[in-house]
Amino acid sequence: MSRQRIHTDRAPKAIGTYSQAIKVHATVYLSGQIPLDPATGELVAGDMDAQLRRVFENLKAVAQAAGGDLGDLVKLNVYLTDLGHFALVNRVMAEYFAEPYPARAAIGVAALPRGATVEMDGILEL
Repeated sequence: MSRQRIHTDRAPKAIGTYSQAIKVHATVYLSGQIPLDPATGELVAGDMDAQLRRVFENLKAVAQAAGGDLGDLVKLNVYLTDLGHFALVNRVMAEYFAEPYPARAAIGVAALPRGATVEMDGILEL
């Protein structure tokens, strides 16, 4: 099997024993992204809208490093510490994606790394 590690400085460095993404043939598995600013390594300041946008920008940077873009995303998983933000996720997501939208799961969780309120991961098909 041909496995390629994907890395970009335009997204936060992995903060553990994992890669930003792994490419296997034409499929790219994106690791979870929280709203970390890649320049500072800190959670972005601001409201949930700003946090969601940072997560999408982080995912986009890794997708581009793999040779794709968010339009190649076929599966998106969204983890929220407050499912009350679900409508906002839909509004912001509509700015980053066009139909056909990727398959998606939205999951309420008790906590996320570094005290984040949102994390997303996904799968690209190039």
